[in-house]
Amino acid sequence: MASSHLKEKLECSVCLNIYTDPVNLKCGHNYCRGCISHWLDTQEGSGDYSCPQCRNKFRKRPALQKNFTLCKILETLQTTKSKLGKTGVLCTQCYHAPVPAVKSCLLCEASLCDNHLRVHSKSPEHVLCDPTTSLENRKCSVHKKILEYYCTEDSACICVPCTMDGEHRGHQVETLDEASEKKKKKLRNVLQKLMTEREETEKRVQSLEEHRRKVQGKAAGETERVTALLRDLRRRLEDLEKRVLSDISGQAERTSLYVTDMIRELEIKKDELSRKMRHIEELCNMTDPLTVLQESDTGDLCDTEDGDDEDRERHDGLLHDGGDLDMAGISHTLHTGISDIMSGVIQTSGVTDILLDENTAGNNLRISGDRKTASRSDRSQNRPVTPERFRVPQVLSSRSFSEGRHFWEVDVGGSEWWRVGMCYPSIERRGDQSEIGDNKKSWVMQKSGFFSTKYSVIHDSNKIRLPGKVYSKRVRIDLDYEAGRISFYDLRDPIRLLHTFTTTFTEPLHAVLCVFIGCIQISGGNQM
Repeated sequence: MASSHLKEKLECSVCLNIYTDPVNLKCGHNYCRGCISHWLDTQEGSGDYSCPQCRNKFRKRPALQKNFTLCKILETLQTTKSKLGKTGVLCTQCYHAPVPAVKSCLLCEASLCDNHLRVHSKSPEHVLCDPTTSLENRKCSVHKKILEYYCTEDSACICVPCTMDGEHRGHQVETLDEASEKKKKKLRNVLQKLMTEREETEKRVQSLEEHRRKVQGKAAGETERVTALLRDLRRRLEDLEKRVLSDISGQAERTSLYVTDMIRELEIKKDELSRKMRHIEELCNMTDPLTVLQESDTGDLCDTEDGDDEDRERHDGLLHDGGDLDMAGISHTLHTGISDIMSGVIQTSGVTDILLDENTAGNNLRISGDRKTASRSDRSQNRPVTPERFRVPQVLSSRSFSEGRHFWEVDVGGSEWWRVGMCYPSIERRGDQSEIGDNKKSWVMQKSGFFSTKYSVIHDSNKIRLPGKVYSKRVRIDLDYEAGRISFYDLRDPIRLLHTFTTTFTEPLHAVLCVFIGCIQISGGNQM
C-alpha cells in the first residue's frame, strides 16, 4: 500500500506517468517540464494562464522552477531499482532505506540483506532460499511447515508431518535436492535431444535455403535464356512479316499497274467504239441512199472481230493467270520462313543427339553405324560378354541425364513388339529383372503383338493399359528430372499425352530401347 501511495505521489497529473524533469508552478503543483510547457502553449494568446489542477490563474506565463527535491527522490528510486536487480525483493529488516535482499528465511518469513544475514540464526530450522516475496508457497498448505520432501507417487512437495501422519504416509519420498537433481537430469536429456533436433532442423533449413538459392539462380538463368530466345524469335517473325507483307504489297502494286494500263487501253477502245456507234447511227438515220452508199470508211466501221478477240484474251488471261496474287509463292515464303525460324530456335535450345551404346546392347540386337537404330537379329552379333551387356535384346543410350528437361522421339513403325523408356545405369544386365519395366529402376511404354493398337506402360512389373488407341508410328518421351516426371506422347496430330510417371529420381537416367521384333530408331533429343 505504501509503495502504491508513493507511486501516486510521484505521478504527473497530466501524463499520469512518473515525473520526467519535474518543475513546479507558483501555486506549488508539480508537473513534467514537457507536459506543463505544452499545456501553457495551448493558452498562448488567451490573456490568462492557469494551473491544470487548482485552476489558479496567472496574468503572465509563469516561470517554471525545477523541483530539486523531487529530482533527488526520483534519482534515489532509480538507483535502488537498479540495485534490486531481477528479484526486486527488499530487506524486511532495513527500515531507514530500501536495501535489496540476498536471501529469504522460510522460518522467519523474512528477507535479509548482507548485514542482517550475518547476524541471522544459523540453526537448521532456519532454511534460507533465494530472495522471494512468495514465502507461503514454500510451506505446506495443511501443516504450515516448510516443504522439505518430494512424494514420488503423488508428484508433490510435502513437509515432514505429511510423511508421518498425512495423506502421504508410507509413500516413497525423496529430499527436494534429490528429486530436483533427478528432474534436472531428465530435463538435460530432453535438452540434449532438443538441441540435436534443432541442429538437424537448422541443417534442413540451410539445405532448403541452398536449394532455393540454386532454384532461383537456375530460374534467373532460364528466364534470361527464354527472354533472349523469345526476343530473337519476335525479331525473326517481325522480319518475316515485313518480307511477306512487302512481297504481297509488291505483287498487288504490280498487278494494279498492269490492270490500270489495261483499263486505260479499254477506255480508249470504248471511246473509239462509241464514236463508230454514233457515226453508224447517223448513217442509219440518213434518208438519201446515195449518201449512205458513198460513205468511204464504212469498212473500217465494220472491222471489229480481230481486236475484240485479242482484248478478250488479254482480259481472260489477266483474271485467270496474271491478274491475281501468287498465293502459292506467298505461302511458300511464309512456311519456309517459319520453318527456318523454328530450326534456329531448336538449335539455340541445345539439340543433342541420342546415340546408342553398343557396349550395353544384347547379342541379338544389331546397332546401325550411326548408332540410332536398333534391329532384332536371329543371329548373334558375337560381342564379348561384359558386366555392362544386357542378356535380353535391349540397349542404353550413351548419354545420361541428371538434371534439366529433355525430350526425344522414337520411330517405332518398323516393329510390332517393343519397349521404350528410361532406366538407371544400375539396372541388372542379366536375370529375371533385367528386362526394362520388370524392375523398380525403369519406366517404359510397350507394344506387344502383330497389328495390335493396344499399348501399355510398365514400372516394377505393374502394367497399366493405355486408354484408346495409339495411331502414330512415333512416340515422344519427355523427362523433367527435378520434377521427377517421365511422360509419353502420341505424336499424331494433335499431339496427345499418353501417361506420366512421377517419382523422385536417385540416379542419372539413360534412354533405353528393347526390340523383340523388327527395328526402331531413336531421334535427337532436345533440351527444353
